[in-house]
Amino acid sequence: MTTSTGKINLLGLTQPEMEQFFDSIGEKRFRAGQVMKWIHHFGVDDFAAMTNVGKALREKLEAVAEIRPPEVVSEDISADGTRKWVIRVASGSCVETVYIPTDDRGTLCVSSQAGCALDCSFCSTGKQGFNSNLTAAEVIGQVWLANKSFGTVPAKIDRAITNVVMMGMGEPLLNFDNVIAAMKIMMDDLGYGISKRRVTLSTSGVVPMIDELAKHIDVSLALSLHAPNDELRNQLVPINKKYPLKMLLESCMGYMATLGGKRVLTVEYTLLKDVNDQPEHAAQMIELLRDVPCKINLIPFNPFPHSGYERPSNNAIRRFQDLLHHGGFNVTTRTTRGDDIDAACGQLVGQVNDRTRRSERYIAVRQLSADAELQDSAVRH
Repeated sequence: MTTSTGKINLLGLTQPEMEQFFDSIGEKRFRAGQVMKWIHHFGVDDFAAMTNVGKALREKLEAVAEIRPPEVVSEDISADGTRKWVIRVASGSCVETVYIPTDDRGTLCVSSQAGCALDCSFCSTGKQGFNSNLTAAEVIGQVWLANKSFGTVPAKIDRAITNVVMMGMGEPLLNFDNVIAAMKIMMDDLGYGISKRRVTLSTSGVVPMIDELAKHIDVSLALSLHAPNDELRNQLVPINKKYPLKMLLESCMGYMATLGGKRVLTVEYTLLKDVNDQPEHAAQMIELLRDVPCKINLIPFNPFPHSGYERPSNNAIRRFQDLLHHGGFNVTTRTTRGDDIDAACGQLVGQVNDRTRRSERYIAVRQLSADAELQDSAVRH
């Protein structure tokens, strides 16, 4: 992609695209591998530092190309070791990237859009409205910046990032081409060499693009389900009105069938107090997923102001998990991480220059709610 400087940003080019670029400037294709290693293995963004590239070629590259990652605005570190970066992209909006360390892995949660057009009712990102898709360079640039921050370059030695999940801001399948390109770089040995089993794309259910996915890539798939029936899911995840559950699950199973082996669908389910956490919801979920090879990841709701939802009690969470487990499913409950820096699941907001006016409407609703609370307080006193 050509940037505002008129130069092509090499950061977001896949190996075939990089080879085509070198063809276009009259250079040998093997240069693509050399430059990709410098960019992704060693975190280099200056052609002058590429010591095995001749001076004449370095000068040619300086004239027509650049390596431009997005700008880090801030970095916060949680008490539990979770890190969050606020990153400014070319549109002027800011997105957020989160790193979650555990004993056996380091997972980077990557954003695909500035804001989100889908407006899931329990997600703070959706309340920010939507501005733009990120470029491939801005998506893979989040991995590049995180590696740089940890100082783990070369990227494949003592790597801090073992897993990448496309679960940050935005719906990845609505930015299909750029997300696919970035994931290919993540898995390429000239990029970050991450196993396809350790790169996960999460979707709220854009059925036509799930159907298209297998033609391009074979990463792991996660489905943001959040409700066991169409009536409730229509309220929580509005895209369900267009692609209802039967159609959605058939599409997911079709994609998973192309992967072979023992890979299964990950089903994500945010637990909302008294909304979708009751025994009847667990029973409906067991019936819905009976023939779907999957593992279920329960996510206790992470509150944000004026969401209208609450986190269930620990007893309610355990009860729901036990019911699913007794129904024959592999079930885990996601540990809340990074909530002290607003980095927990569902809390990412960034700074979105909203083109939908949704954030404006949400602020108006929040103000009405605050006014009502003040009036109620005045009456009580």
